[in-house]
Amino acid sequence: MNRISQSVMRAWIGLGSRFLPFADAATPDLPLPRLLRLSLFQVSVGMSLVLLVGTLNRVMIVELGVPASLVAVMLAIPLVFAPFRALIGFKSDNHRSELGWKRVPYIYKGTMIQFGGLAFMPFALLVLSGGGHAANVPTWIGQVSAGIAFLLVGAGIHITQTAGLALATDLAPVEAQPKVVGLMYVMLLLGSIVSALIFGAALADFTPGRLIQVIQASAVATLVLNGVAVWKQEARGRSKARRGGQPDPSFRDSWNCFIAGGQAIRRLTAVGLGTLAFSMQDVMLEPYGGQILGLTVSDTTKLTAAMAGGGLVGFGLASHVLGRGADPFRMACYGALVGVPAFIMVIAAAPLGSVLLFGLGTLLVGFGAGLFGHGTLTATMNFAPPDQRGLALGAWGAVQATAAGLGVALGGIVRDVLLAAGPSGAGTALTPYVSVYVIEVILLLTAIVVMFQLVRRPDHRSNAEAG
Repeated sequence: MNRISQSVMRAWIGLGSRFLPFADAATPDLPLPRLLRLSLFQVSVGMSLVLLVGTLNRVMIVELGVPASLVAVMLAIPLVFAPFRALIGFKSDNHRSELGWKRVPYIYKGTMIQFGGLAFMPFALLVLSGGGHAANVPTWIGQVSAGIAFLLVGAGIHITQTAGLALATDLAPVEAQPKVVGLMYVMLLLGSIVSALIFGAALADFTPGRLIQVIQASAVATLVLNGVAVWKQEARGRSKARRGGQPDPSFRDSWNCFIAGGQAIRRLTAVGLGTLAFSMQDVMLEPYGGQILGLTVSDTTKLTAAMAGGGLVGFGLASHVLGRGADPFRMACYGALVGVPAFIMVIAAAPLGSVLLFGLGTLLVGFGAGLFGHGTLTATMNFAPPDQRGLALGAWGAVQATAAGLGVALGGIVRDVLLAAGPSGAGTALTPYVSVYVIEVILLLTAIVVMFQLVRRPDHRSNAEAG
């Protein structure tokens, strides 16, 4: 029986290495079980993101009656902290502590900040909506409280994710670092899918009390997942031993070194445009399904899972193709090209009254975003200067998160402005949504034009190695 079990285990491991996305990122010094455990911090990030952008977005607008423009601003508040991701990455690159850790202190700080925001958030939302005993509370108190809660969650996500991704690349050999980072984002998408399904089932019969339970359970899960993820992952004493006592470089010098090579400004511009295009619909997706197509909270929350599932397939395909030496920016262009017909399908779903077309378009949006995200992330890692992995990931994350936050805010504001300016009628509710999706198509086409100059030429490989 023991021999049979061993044979089964060997066969299972062999299948995993062939078919699981990024399973070949494991090395003898970083086996797959340890790598998967480390990736749990991405599961907690995905859980928080789907809660904010998906579930709470729909609940606040439809069930709690909060204006979409105010919801969009609340969801965009975390972008205030997003530009500091580059600084966080730089600080974690050069952090000195008595325990000898570089990344772990930042992961713990981010976890506690994220936990505090989630624990405080449900009561702030009830005050914001005027529910329960909050009817006599001034409106501005609810707005400020909710804003603080969203800011704390966003800041915690930015700190944890930047330091966690940098730790993952520290533990992996240079040749495996892009695959390791890719695995981290696959786990982010898996966390989003599972969380969306759980939230959808838990809130099928919506009540304010059930909402409080769901958010606070997410806060506890954040502590547990992140604690397990970093346990005994980073070796102690590494930060004290580096550079032989030389002074740390300044952030300005490190930043100038980073942007000097590999057309960094153009690369970051492409990341910003593409992310903005894929993110404007985040605040529109579930309200569009609920208000225009008449879907329930549970059904619209599952749409977030469908989009994350498409992203998972996109990341897996991109990993397979890029592992063979394909150009990452060509992959990013393919992702943007997929996004164009995907948004057209979402637009056409309303006049055709087709929930199936809406779901398929949502799936393709996630697929295109997965191709685009993996392509730009791999390019960032390939062009990162030596000893600046944290800074490179922080810069990519800062632009990506800022563009995502701006996209969420602009999507909600454009919707409300057009809704208020339009005439009353049955088509009034549809026009603002369609306008947002058309803007996203234009932004995707612009991103393709910018990335065209970045598609690898024969000398790009040598430039990447020199940078």
